Amino acid sequence: TNYITMSMWWFITSLVITAFICNFPAYAYDNNPLQDICVAVNDSQASVLVNGKICKDPKLATANDFYFSSLNFSRDVYPKYGIAVTIVGVKEMPGLNTLGISTSRVDIEPQSLFPFHTHPRATELITVLEGTLYVGFLVPDPVNFFKSRLFSKILNPGDVFVFPIGLIHFLYNVGHKKAVVFGSYNSQNPGLITIPSSIFASEPPIMDDILAKGFQLNKTEIAQLRKKFS
Repeated sequence: TNYITMSMWWFITSLVITAFICNFPAYAYDNNPLQDICVAVNDSQASVLVNGKICKDPKLATANDFYFSSLNFSRDVYPKYGIAVTIVGVKEMPGLNTLGISTSRVDIEPQSLFPFHTHPRATELITVLEGTLYVGFLVPDPVNFFKSRLFSKILNPGDVFVFPIGLIHFLYNVGHKKAVVFGSYNSQNPGLITIPSSIFASEPPIMDDILAKGFQLNKTEIAQLRKKFS
């Protein structure tokens, strides 16, 4: 009887501990934000847009809210970069709101680069439809945060590659014809931060002294970079 009682006690104790461990993370951090900034305000009349959008009355929803056309052709190319981007997020397809998913099409001209960038709210899964790309992402070194490890790969049509959430990555067309890539994101608003232009074309601008020290350059070189990325 004592053996059975002890066994039951350990069984119940294990269940309690397991339940605590499994449920504790739910209270350990906030949900991932779906907008770039959300400034707290002590105003009961202020609008609260936790996910950046207000839901439409379901009775007024139509099939067009869940539809997007023309992803089969390229948009206008950004001349400076040689890329064209078509985003299909919650802005373009309102029915995506709260579903945690979006997509995109990227066209990259030969020898052109999609600049170093991050998606702060989403992992990106790309599928190459046309062309040959050299892609990669950077993982911070856990021992020395001044260094990083590069994960890179040559991709051809039919290849799939993933960029983990928040990590800096790039896509470079190493072929002799246009490359076409479809991207999928686990967020309705993944966000996009292009590293060079975010730093050198900010408004208001970052002080030259700070940029010079940060990049170990002189002010003349900083001025040249500002001009390139403005």
